[in-house]
Amino acid sequence: MSASLGKCCTVGDDEEHFLNSGVMSMEDCLLQMRGITKAFPGVVALDHVDFTLKSGEVHVLLGENGAGKSTLIKILSGAYRKTSGDILINGRNVEINGPSDAMRLGVSVIYQELNLNPFTPVYENIFLGREFRTSRGFVDRRRALQEAGRILEFLGTDIHPATLVKNLGIAQRQMVEIAKAMAVDSHILVLDEPTATLTDSETARLFSIIRNLKAKGVGIIYISHRMGELGEIGDRCTVLRDGQYVGTVELSDTSQDELIRMMVGRAIELGEGRTSCATDEVVMEVKSLEYGGTVRNVSFGLRRGEILGISGLVGSGRTELAKCIVGEYRKTSGEIFIDGRQAAIGCPRQAVDNGIIYISEDRKGEGLVLDQSVCFNIGLPSLDRFLKRGFIDRWQERSAASELLQRTNTKVPSIYTESRNLSGGNQQKVVISRWVLRGARVYIFDEPTRGIDVAAKEEVYGIMDQLVREGASIVMISSELPEILRMSDRILVMRNGSLSKTFEHVSGLSQEDILAYEVGD
Repeated sequence: MSASLGKCCTVGDDEEHFLNSGVMSMEDCLLQMRGITKAFPGVVALDHVDFTLKSGEVHVLLGENGAGKSTLIKILSGAYRKTSGDILINGRNVEINGPSDAMRLGVSVIYQELNLNPFTPVYENIFLGREFRTSRGFVDRRRALQEAGRILEFLGTDIHPATLVKNLGIAQRQMVEIAKAMAVDSHILVLDEPTATLTDSETARLFSIIRNLKAKGVGIIYISHRMGELGEIGDRCTVLRDGQYVGTVELSDTSQDELIRMMVGRAIELGEGRTSCATDEVVMEVKSLEYGGTVRNVSFGLRRGEILGISGLVGSGRTELAKCIVGEYRKTSGEIFIDGRQAAIGCPRQAVDNGIIYISEDRKGEGLVLDQSVCFNIGLPSLDRFLKRGFIDRWQERSAASELLQRTNTKVPSIYTESRNLSGGNQQKVVISRWVLRGARVYIFDEPTRGIDVAAKEEVYGIMDQLVREGASIVMISSELPEILRMSDRILVMRNGSLSKTFEHVSGLSQEDILAYEVGD
């Protein structure tokens, strides 16, 4: 796990602009990406972008969804090949034509969607494709267990290397991904939204490990939309906008407002709250709902025009509760009432028929058909309204999709663009658009702004606010306490599958008030 690094090359006249934009000297440089351009058919995703990384620093890569962050990282990891530009590691010009080249050069990327085999042990995941062999050519399981244990101990985690990955929590799986990177002696580590699914305590543990890696000389590229944590863990920040380099700043000298202005090219008014539209009319009532040992005797009512926030730590049963309501999970016991009448909901289709829609936290796995167009995805749940004499009226479908994209300010090259090619924020707005088109009385939003930038968050909040103004009701599950406090009319707190507290009034509440009931007495 050595992180000793060579010095960079001598500065030439043509590098003066690059050095000024990178705000560092060449001799400090571990990674240089100079004038990186990536063109796809009909669009330039990156236009002469510069990026530098020092040994032993956390360099934040910031930008709106679609700014080019993922494209730049995919070029560094070998998933994409650059159209033009130079990549230098330790001062040496390198070509990264595939993931194996990146791995050989000491580059590892830990994506938001973790890439582990859940049905194999931790040590097999760590050394997958790089198995130790005995003198007779057999897999040396004993050595693999020892080496995996050594790396996990270095990371300060108590995970046993023989544990099946499926039995680990999200935070532990992230540690396994970092262990994989350390196993190949990575000098450059990219963390993509690493805290999106972590609790505060898990985030603190991750930050401790990051600081440990920094001390060993590892250079870390950190991507996150959680603005509050950037100054805590980051040293410098490079901002991209519309595929172009905006600037690099020292985080200790830069305010959050300045970073947002760099990201979007203008100041954004961040709302401090909202005007309630809730009435006294109860549109949905959940009574004594249970699901195994995961959801325990949960009861609540949802009012017309209300945003009901559900808070709780990861594993508290929030998502399981939502999936029981919409019939994706078969409840053990309990009843659901719509407008005072008991609703028989045994599958998501029946939930939709009863006017209840669930918008999953996993937009890629459960929200979209990724290899289909934006138009297809938006129209899919509403095909019955486009039928004429047994055929789908494609003109009407396209018109409806275009109207929804404009209403939600979704940026797409075309309504025929494959959904997998959109940024996270625009994918989320496509998912929301499809269900706004379908229409419902109750929308259940599960982590509605996870992994999207500050501007896209404001747009999603605006969509939610408009829905309740039009008479719909929303259940919003969120791990972000500022979001819960800002958007909710009432707040339910879950712990260990049960409701630990109901806050009937949000005014005057603090994050600490909610957290106290999330973690227990």
